[in-house]
Amino acid sequence: MTKNDSLIINFTPTGMIPVKKQNPFVPIKPTEIVDDVLEACRLGITSVHLHARNPVSQEPDYRAELYAEIISGIRKYEKELVICVSLSGRNFNEFEKRADPLSLKGDLKPDMGSLTLSSLNFNKQASINTPQMIYDLAAEMKKRKIKPELEAFDAGMINYAKYLIKKNVLKPPYYFNLILGNIACAQADLLHAGLMINDLPENSVWTLAGIGSNQLKINSVSISIGGGVRVGLEDNIWYDKNKTKPAKNIDLLKRIHAIAGANERAVMTPSEFRKILNLKPGRGKYGCI
Repeated sequence: MTKNDSLIINFTPTGMIPVKKQNPFVPIKPTEIVDDVLEACRLGITSVHLHARNPVSQEPDYRAELYAEIISGIRKYEKELVICVSLSGRNFNEFEKRADPLSLKGDLKPDMGSLTLSSLNFNKQASINTPQMIYDLAAEMKKRKIKPELEAFDAGMINYAKYLIKKNVLKPPYYFNLILGNIACAQADLLHAGLMINDLPENSVWTLAGIGSNQLKINSVSISIGGGVRVGLEDNIWYDKNKTKPAKNIDLLKRIHAIAGANERAVMTPSEFRKILNLKPGRGKYGCI
């Protein structure tokens, strides 16, 4: 595993679940998502993990044209930000739908695509990721020179990443999001976090995330031990533990900046992150080298 003096902030503005009824500040329309990302960039982030939504129904949407609208809006002003598109199986099980955002090219090409490393249960819904689907998405990203953002909710998923490495569909350096606190997976505590970090393959870069009220706790732990953070309304729609104040993305990010400052850690720039992950430099050149 790799620890960095600079702090990776992986910004997750929307996700697949939160809607305006739950939190009026959740960005849904492409313009809203772009606005939140650009505001985050002005404060300081390293990368963004995007989910597209149907602007009317607010349901998750896989269509490449929606991702294109979001990515073009971001890259008009932020040409080096590392952009990851979601390939989640929570709502879509067909390979063609899940892989559709990977078809974008040129200035719209994503640098990364999310790859959840096993099926899992959430509170009210399952995310189905069959071995064949995981392999096919990894192989598609390898073919298109797009870096997988490896999503691990427990130690078994890390082991599955090692299996994919042996199958030669994952290439170093590896980037892991370790997501803690889901009801059916690793819990948001030091034991589970330590076990997962210790299990990472060599040449891995990692961020920690906490679901719901665990977000602040797990982000704080990661900052203090040299890891990165994943933060945003995707994982947590409340600013406070008692759920009295709906969060805004920018407020969640400002709090992370304050904690990082107290730990004397500067935010990693997108340019630094690109060099660490062997990504092209941006400004018209995107994806893996």
